[in-house]
Amino acid sequence: MTIQEMKDKKKEKGYTYAQIANLSGVPLGTVQKIFSGETVNPRYDTLLALEHFFEEPLEVREHVYNRYERNGSYTVDDYSTLPDEQRVELIDGYFYDMASPTFGHQSIGGEIHRQIANFIVENGGNCRPFIAPVDVQLDCDEKTMVQPDVLVVCDREKIVPTHVYGAPDLIMEILSPATRKIDMNIKHSKYAAAGVREYWLIDPDKKKVVVYDLENEELPVVYGFENRVPVGIFQGECEIDFSEIYESVKFLYQE
Repeated sequence: MTIQEMKDKKKEKGYTYAQIANLSGVPLGTVQKIFSGETVNPRYDTLLALEHFFEEPLEVREHVYNRYERNGSYTVDDYSTLPDEQRVELIDGYFYDMASPTFGHQSIGGEIHRQIANFIVENGGNCRPFIAPVDVQLDCDEKTMVQPDVLVVCDREKIVPTHVYGAPDLIMEILSPATRKIDMNIKHSKYAAAGVREYWLIDPDKKKVVVYDLENEELPVVYGFENRVPVGIFQGECEIDFSEIYESVKFLYQE
């Protein structure tokens, strides 16, 4: 969707800048600059968030993630008492519902994990890759417990019998309609603040991979699924072959 098409929909539906910012997760100032024309070439992940806002049915856009009575005050103790079938993440005292991953989602995550694990074994590395569901007590406090799709931990002392205690070196999230807003905005900010060194957003529908070098605060790099994407924490010596991965699951994303 082009920016002009978004402007037309904004006018048609009567949305305010504040509504767009609140429901898309894009900062209000950024929304204003894009729709006023001040920002001509917005970042890819910003465009994705705005496009998702305008394309979703209204009832989906206005879904309230924080439906829990005491949101903002929950702890990992509350998290541990939830039934196993209730899939949520705890971020800064708030519970966020998680949808069950699709077959394509799991296949992509599993293949990425395999390629990273093979690289580590072949090179005698000390890092450990994991695939969801694995609990991560991100800030080493009582307010946050997340389950990234794929993660790599290089400090073995952070790996305890029940979960990862502290920020992983690398986190990858595979976007889906149910988690897109959280992955692109809330988790992005949270991972950066917690000390995650590298963050990938993988979008199977758009066939894009957005790589953030959080450690060096670099601008994101966008790759296509035809590329081999270098893993920064391994100095680019490990590359994830997305053409190979997508070839095995593309039938799930084609109409």
